[in-house]
Amino acid sequence: MRRYELMLVLRPDVPDDRIQAVLDRTTRGLAASGGQIVKVAPWGRRRLAYSIAGHREGSYHILIFEAPAEAIAELERGLLITEEVLRHLVTRVERPVRAARREGAEDAADLSSPPSDEDEDLDIVERIDESESEAAPAAIE
Repeated sequence: MRRYELMLVLRPDVPDDRIQAVLDRTTRGLAASGGQIVKVAPWGRRRLAYSIAGHREGSYHILIFEAPAEAIAELERGLLITEEVLRHLVTRVERPVRAARREGAEDAADLSSPPSDEDEDLDIVERIDESESEAAPAAIE
C-alpha cells in the first residue's frame, strides 16, 4: 500500500457536526476498501485565493492515509458528490531518503567500483542541491 495525503476544503457555513460526519464517512470508506488512516489534522478556516461557489473562505482538513490504488477512485467519486466539499486533492506522499541508509551504504561500498542505480537514487537529492547552488553564482557573473 502507498501513502497518500488528502486535502479537503469544506464550505465555511457547514456546522461542525456535519464536517465531522464528512470526515467519518471518508475515513470509514477508506478503511472499508483496505486502507489505514495515519493522521487527521484540521487546519481550520482560511481565506481562499479566489471565490469558489460564492465562498471566500473554506474549512481545511488534511488526512494522511495508506490505501491500495483502487481505493483512490472510489474516494474521489464520493467526494465529488458530497455537497459540503468545495475542493479536494489527493496526492501520493513520497517517502524521504533515509540518511542513515546512505551513510551505511558508503561505508560498506568499495569506492573504486562504479555507483549502482540504487546509489544514484540515494544521492539524487544532494546532487540537485549542489548543482543549483553552484550554477547560480556562475550565471550571475
